[in-house]
Amino acid sequence: MAQRETWTSRVGFIFAAVGSAVGLGNIWSFPFQTASNGGAAFLVVYLLAVFLIGFPTMLIEFVIGRRSKQNAVSAFSELGYGNWTFAGAIGVFASFITLSFYSVVGGWVISYIVGSVTGGYLGQAGTFFGSISSGTVAIGAHAVFMAVTIAIVAGGVADGIERATKFMIPAILVLLVGLAAWGSTLAGSAAGYAYYLSPDFGVIASNFTSIVPSAMGQAFFTLSLGFGVMIAYASYLGRDDSLPADSAIIVVLNTVVALLAGFAVFPILAATDALTGSTGAGTAFVALAGAFGQLPAGQVIGLVFFVVLLFAALSSSISLLEAPASYVVDRYDVARPKVAVGVGLVSFVIGIVPAYGYVGLFNDFVFNILLPIAVLFIALFAGWVANRESIDELGRGTALGQGATTLWLWWVRVVIPIVVAYTLYLGVTNFYTGLTTGAYF
Repeated sequence: MAQRETWTSRVGFIFAAVGSAVGLGNIWSFPFQTASNGGAAFLVVYLLAVFLIGFPTMLIEFVIGRRSKQNAVSAFSELGYGNWTFAGAIGVFASFITLSFYSVVGGWVISYIVGSVTGGYLGQAGTFFGSISSGTVAIGAHAVFMAVTIAIVAGGVADGIERATKFMIPAILVLLVGLAAWGSTLAGSAAGYAYYLSPDFGVIASNFTSIVPSAMGQAFFTLSLGFGVMIAYASYLGRDDSLPADSAIIVVLNTVVALLAGFAVFPILAATDALTGSTGAGTAFVALAGAFGQLPAGQVIGLVFFVVLLFAALSSSISLLEAPASYVVDRYDVARPKVAVGVGLVSFVIGIVPAYGYVGLFNDFVFNILLPIAVLFIALFAGWVANRESIDELGRGTALGQGATTLWLWWVRVVIPIVVAYTLYLGVTNFYTGLTTGAYF
């Protein structure tokens, strides 16, 4: 068997992990989840979910990955718990399904970049979205996006994933800062900031059962938790890196990007009287394209925004492909390029279904059901099944004592399963309601 690949540096790993976390969830989904769930009220719940549940869950995945030096499925067998491989398999399945519809949305982004150059969506935002969001145009753009994703993953851990994310993450940050600065100059931007940053806690109380699963699913999605991605990425790490420090950097940078996206998007929406509304899969594209058509230099700003969105989409799509690809490479010792092409093609074929108008169905199935189930099982494994030797992996490369590790372990044992199980209950209920009321069809 060929020697397993590794990151060339700690910085390379952090960029790759941040790239996985920083994706369409931050820039496409987050602002519009926030807009439709009470603005700052949703932001408060989301931040609590990220730091109280997301951060310790990321540590679980890093511990499992680095300790086992295996992909998300084989990791459990390597640790001596072969009967728990289903937990990793759920995550890999979630990653695979997400890639299929995520690539469709990535294709939309490509179409909007073309539309920014040609002016195709100016003055007719809804019509333009209808023309590119389903059918043969959507499938063609989906194919282009998937091809780029496959090419990067086929290049390998260091030469493909690491090199691409080292370019894309700084570019995303710089462009988002520029967009946010430009947004602050717009007339009416103050109303956008107020909606975004001034929470009405009564909104949380009155919409608790809808805000909580949305915020928790958003946290898992934007941090790439429950996909098996972070297990796979951590498996390429050296033993001397500090997992808590790396996790903290990744979580903070991911959150900064999400907040920056809000600072870029909300002034634009406020300036064009589109601050609140529904959150269908295409709402972000229609609302923003419509806004760009009303603003000075909107065509240029639109091009910059959709380029940012493309970088974000690719930085995550490569991790979604890496999760199932790493399993096949490890398990069957097949050449990485062949695996990337094979897995990518199957995901592309599945993606034809959401490309005909079912992105919302796929998205909510992952958000509300698959990710909470995957996170729940890995938390139960780490908290109640894994031996202490595996758990102590958390302290390698750090000055953490047994007390800190034990505190984290009990948080994983008790708090995370309770919160995630309740979130799963609400998510299943909401998803079932959507199915029975025809909201997805």
